[in-house]
Amino acid sequence: MKYTHLGRSGLSISRLCLGTMNFGPLTDEPTAFAIMDRAHETGVNFFDTANVYGRRQTPPGQVADNDQSHAGWTEEIVGRWFAQGDGRRERTVLATKVYGNMSDLPNESRLSALNIKRACEASLRRLQTDYIDIYQMHHIDRDTPWDEIWEAMDVLRHQGKIVYVGSSNFGGWHIAQAQEAAKQRHCLGLVSEQSLYNLFVRDIEREVLPAAAFYGLSLIPWSPLQGGLLGGAARQAREGRRRLQGLAKETLETKRPQVESYEKLCDELGAPPATVALAWLLTRPTVAAPIIGPRTLAQFDSALPAVDLDLDGDTLARLDDIFPGHKPAPEDYAW
Repeated sequence: MKYTHLGRSGLSISRLCLGTMNFGPLTDEPTAFAIMDRAHETGVNFFDTANVYGRRQTPPGQVADNDQSHAGWTEEIVGRWFAQGDGRRERTVLATKVYGNMSDLPNESRLSALNIKRACEASLRRLQTDYIDIYQMHHIDRDTPWDEIWEAMDVLRHQGKIVYVGSSNFGGWHIAQAQEAAKQRHCLGLVSEQSLYNLFVRDIEREVLPAAAFYGLSLIPWSPLQGGLLGGAARQAREGRRRLQGLAKETLETKRPQVESYEKLCDELGAPPATVALAWLLTRPTVAAPIIGPRTLAQFDSALPAVDLDLDGDTLARLDDIFPGHKPAPEDYAW
C-alpha cells in the first residue's frame, strides 16, 4: 500500500479509504469484520463512516425490512470490531461525520454547537473509542455561523475528542468561508473535503478542486465508480451478470456509448474498469484517497491493484475524450 499526507497535515493515510456505509444494511457483521481485518493486512489504514449510516436502503419493489436498521448501526459495528483489541483502533485513521438527522427532535441534526457536542459524544460511544481522527461536517449548514461551528470544534479538540476537522459536500465558496473564519480564530481549519468525484461526474473541477488546492485540503472522492457504472456495468448487463435498476439503469441507457468506449479502452489496457476508474482518481490534483465501499471481501480485494496501476499521458487523454472534464472557473464557462 502507498501512503500520503492528508492535506497540509502531518497525518499519513493509505491511498485507498475503506468506506463502511454498507456495513449493517447490506453487509453482515462477520463479513464487515473480515473486510476491516483484510484492510489492515493489506495496509489500508484509513476508514470512513458517518453517524447516520445504518439505515437500510430498500430496493424498489421490495418491502422495507427494519430489523436492526437505524442511524448509528454502522458505527456500532466498527466499534465492536475495535473492541476486539489487538491494535485495531491504534492502527486505524478513523473518520466519521456529523450533520444528518439522528431523530425527529429539532436539535438532533445539522451543525449547531449543541448538536456537534452531542453527536460527537454519541459517535464516540458507538465507536467504542475516546477520540476521532477526522471529524467531518457531512454537509454545509447555511444557518449556523462559522464562529459557532469552529468554537464547538475547538472545544472538542481541546478535550482530546477529535484531532482534525474535515468537510463533505461543500462548494468551493464554502471551503473559502470555513478557512477564512478559521484563520481569524488562529486554528488549523479544514484538512480535507469529501466530494462526489469520478470520470462521469467532474463538476468539482470548476470550483472545489481549486479551492482545496489553494487552502491545502486533500480531496477524498466518494462514489468513485458512479454506482457501479464504471465497474464494467455495460458488459455485465449485456452478459446477464448484473441487473441495473433505477438511476443506474437510466444513466447506462443514455450514456451507453461512453461506457462501452470506456470498457473497450480498459480491455486494451488489460485492466478491469473499476481498477482504471480508481487509478484515474489517484492521478488527479489534491486527491488523497478514493473511498471504496465494498459489500464483500472479494470487492475489497479487487480495488487494491488500482494503487499500482500507472496510467500514461495517452491513456489519460483518451479518458478525457470519453469523459470530458472541466477547466477551473471562470474559464470553464466564460471567455
